[in-house]
Amino acid sequence: MNAFLVVYLCILISKALVNTVLKYVWQSNPNRDEPWYNQKTESERQRNTFLKAFTDFLAFMVLFNYIIPVSMYVTVEMQKFLGSYFITWDEEMFDDELGEGALVNTSDLNEELGQVEYVFTDKTGTLTENNMQFIECCIDGHVYVPHAICNGQIMPGTTGIDMIDSSPVEEGMESEELFFRALCLCHTVQVKEEETIDGIKKGLQQCSKSSSSSVYISSSPDEVALVEGMKRLGFTYLRLKDSYMEIQNREDSIERFELMEVLSFDSVRRRMSVIVRSHTGDYYLFCKGADSSIFPRVIKGKVEQVRARVEHNAVEGLRTLCVAYKMLKKDEYESVCRQLNSAKLALHDREKKLAEAYDEIEQDLILLGATAVEDRLQEKAADTIESLHKAGMKVWVLTGDKMETAAATCYASRLFHRNTQILELTTKRTEEQSLHDVLFELSRTVHQHSGSLSRDSISGLSQDMQDYGLIIDGATLSSVMKPTEDGSSGNYKEIFLEICRNCSAVLCCRMAPLQKAQIVKLIKASKEHPITLAIGDGANDVSMILEAHVGIGIMGKEGRQAARNSDYAIPKFKHLKKMLLVHGHYYYIRIAELVQYFFYKNVCFIFPQFLYQFFCGFSQQPLYDTAYLTLYNISFTSLPILLYSLIEQHVGMDILKKDPYLYMDISKNCLLRWRTFIYWTFLGVFDALVFFFGAYFLFDNTTLTSNGQMFGNWTFGTLVFTVLVFTVTLKLALDTHYWTWINHFVIWGSLLFYVVFSLLWGGIIWPFLNYQRMYYVFMQMLSSGPAWLGIILLITVSLLPDVVKKVICRQLWPTTAEKIQRIRADKRVFIHKDDSLLEGRHSTSEA
Repeated sequence: MNAFLVVYLCILISKALVNTVLKYVWQSNPNRDEPWYNQKTESERQRNTFLKAFTDFLAFMVLFNYIIPVSMYVTVEMQKFLGSYFITWDEEMFDDELGEGALVNTSDLNEELGQVEYVFTDKTGTLTENNMQFIECCIDGHVYVPHAICNGQIMPGTTGIDMIDSSPVEEGMESEELFFRALCLCHTVQVKEEETIDGIKKGLQQCSKSSSSSVYISSSPDEVALVEGMKRLGFTYLRLKDSYMEIQNREDSIERFELMEVLSFDSVRRRMSVIVRSHTGDYYLFCKGADSSIFPRVIKGKVEQVRARVEHNAVEGLRTLCVAYKMLKKDEYESVCRQLNSAKLALHDREKKLAEAYDEIEQDLILLGATAVEDRLQEKAADTIESLHKAGMKVWVLTGDKMETAAATCYASRLFHRNTQILELTTKRTEEQSLHDVLFELSRTVHQHSGSLSRDSISGLSQDMQDYGLIIDGATLSSVMKPTEDGSSGNYKEIFLEICRNCSAVLCCRMAPLQKAQIVKLIKASKEHPITLAIGDGANDVSMILEAHVGIGIMGKEGRQAARNSDYAIPKFKHLKKMLLVHGHYYYIRIAELVQYFFYKNVCFIFPQFLYQFFCGFSQQPLYDTAYLTLYNISFTSLPILLYSLIEQHVGMDILKKDPYLYMDISKNCLLRWRTFIYWTFLGVFDALVFFFGAYFLFDNTTLTSNGQMFGNWTFGTLVFTVLVFTVTLKLALDTHYWTWINHFVIWGSLLFYVVFSLLWGGIIWPFLNYQRMYYVFMQMLSSGPAWLGIILLITVSLLPDVVKKVICRQLWPTTAEKIQRIRADKRVFIHKDDSLLEGRHSTSEA
């Protein structure tokens, strides 16, 4: 839009310059004096020629400045502000469970919702429900499930792999109880006591009652699921009071542990730890976290058996965590305390020193086992992703989860299909080959089928094209993003981008929050400069949401940081489909039509003024009255286009939701390209020529009035202005597809307001005016039959080319939307004929 404005600014300057030059060329003839109405005083004649020329140039700039649509910016801002309420009011985007609908935090990006090319989404809480269910735990190769309880004894599951014994030995029993205690102690869960109906709290005096009345609360749903899972397995976390954590074991006895230190979880370490002291005075460090962060720190334990179970559960799509511990001697604990206190009291680089302290403390661990938690896919998440793919968008999943878990979710959500060829760019593969070799091998693979993502207008991906999907982990991404000192062959960003361009979907696993933002920034800065959208539900997604062009927050269970930092907030991932395919589609078309229409009607408005200067000696004489100049963009033509840009629907909502391919019709900013801009500009110039010269040749006829009187220059300008107002308003009426009573009221009301205003403006002698040049002008024009016929004829001639062009294009080069409309119309006609035929047969049989 700004580029178009620069063009019109150049046109304005050119017009003013041309008129200034022609004025002095015309007046340079010594035999031609100024017109009598433009006589100069003697002092004006003696002024410096350059100064006079500059003054005339500025006067022409003021006369033609209406070609710059200043009012368009006001209308655009009003359209964005008022249009954003349609998202908020959308009942289909209201969630009964949350009791909330969509929110709009900024209205400046409405049209970009219709131009999205890349969608970056989090997994947990965005694609999934973030409602964790504890499934099983693996301890020393034995699998335990919550429902496998017999007479209060936990039985090892029969589906375990690599089980050492059919039942745990005494050492295994110790590991089992230590594992359960670790999960009951290593967390940040708070216990809320349920209240009875009369508001009296159920106390914790009786352990049996406390276990049934407590409600667990945490910022992490995983921790709640694990603590509830331990409760079902016989170990109940009761509360934290005065730095003491209380748990209830299988024998219903209370165990108290003093909480000494908490090494909080962060997304870089991917683990958390606690240091506790038992009633016997022993110090324990319990640690839980991702397998990639726990296994390298383990020095003892049945790693291979646990690793096998973790990989098995990850393939099944379950979220896994590993649990380890180590015992600390008193002097070791005191050393740890000094180390942590020194880091906490540091004035500089405190977080870095804390991270280094945590890393040093969490070493030499003994592996206890692993857990598996299920997080189900959200309702209609798979349908939404499939629709986004059909709409031409590339969907990337950025998650901190394990690769196997994330991949299983991607298959379930139809991000990957069974025929998708998966390309892996992971640490495991780069250990076998160099990063350079892996990248070039993947590049050769995707280029074997050039244009693998070429789409036709209806069917999306061609059937004979190979569909590729890429999986990359955080560690490999860091290597790809890290440039070499010479910036040459070691800089793999471009190769990585080229691979991604040929993949329909990308999964980035084991990602830190800053890496998510780096990915978005990398795509934004690529040579295509695509419009990006990021969607997430937690604090870890904020950096990604802020980096993308459009940020959308899910009102999830991990707080409202994402929703507060986003441009838009929606209750569920499924609502993204309507936000992009319907609201985004409408917003883009409406704003594009608004911008082009404003340029068009201003060209129609000011070009006759330019032509008029050739007939008035370039004297800066305005063609229109001052009131018309002032009210043209404010009152006569602004309200219809504002309403059009708010409620126009060129295609029904149901069609847009059922046919995502229509989104590609407006992609790549196709409605605001130079070709469209030039068409609207030339259409405005053509209409202006029709207005001016049509009225000019009409005025050449001396029989316009019944008494033979001639119309004056103000009547000429009023006639041109009348044709102008009716033409640009009816042009908008012809472009309107979705008619309501409001459209009729505003469009016809605007024309009626112009007529009434002109009658009052020219029918009354206004005492506050120093001139009465418009008195009786409008009535005199309407009293002429030829003037009426001329107005109708000029309006028809002005609108005819655009109508013919639309008919020809619809028949020869229809858009996808027009094709679908035609198909649906044919189906309705066929069904109607079929029903009529059945009715005829029925009536015949009755006869």
